[in-house]
Amino acid sequence: MSGSDRPLALVTGGMHRVGAAIAARLAQAGYDLALHKHHARDPEPALAAVLSETGVTWERFRADLADADQVAALLPRVIAHFGRVPDLLVNNAALFAEGGWDELTAADLLRMAAVNSHAPVLLARALVAAAPPGAQPAIVNIVDQRVANPVPDQLAYSLSKGALFAATRTLAVAFGARARVNAVAPGLTIVTDDYAPGQADRLAARMPLARLPTPDDVADAVLALAQARATTGQTLFVDGGAHLAPMGRDFVYLDRD
Repeated sequence: MSGSDRPLALVTGGMHRVGAAIAARLAQAGYDLALHKHHARDPEPALAAVLSETGVTWERFRADLADADQVAALLPRVIAHFGRVPDLLVNNAALFAEGGWDELTAADLLRMAAVNSHAPVLLARALVAAAPPGAQPAIVNIVDQRVANPVPDQLAYSLSKGALFAATRTLAVAFGARARVNAVAPGLTIVTDDYAPGQADRLAARMPLARLPTPDDVADAVLALAQARATTGQTLFVDGGAHLAPMGRDFVYLDRD
């Protein structure tokens, strides 16, 4: 397909970690890509290789999603660059921070909500408003498996992801036939240095499927929902079954020894 014939996806936080896996999978499926990042940087090497191999057209767009003016300017910048409205919006970018209820501040709530729930809703609204008559763009929000079984940890983050989970269904109703709105809810996908040696294996054994998801698993789910033309208002859990078995705490606190 030529560039004008390929679908276009805007992926927030699309140049590293899970966002990079999502972007790579979309490139392999033939999407041109508008890759958002808060800080200017190159795509991760694996994503850069896929972009080169597939030959899709792509561009990076820097924006601070905590800044309402920058959120409002992001989609118009993408449209101006590509000359068309995206067919797919993946709201992947997110802030994460520790803190329980006893440490919670108004600033924490506002900062997490701005990036993790307000910006995705505003970008979705802008996409639907800009879409040409008869178009039906797809929106996929990345939430978190904890929305099914809340934990007391990272409370501001948890509340913001719960809001985006609720927004997925609400926007699906509000937009009706003008857009399809779905979500992917990953479990523990990338193990950081906060985890103890062997902890990931012990956590995997807890899962009903006895495995943790990979970034590629999440990316496959995003593509499936992007192409599911009769599906809206749904959340697909990609978590090894974690949402079926309440854990009580965030993964990082479990099975450390």
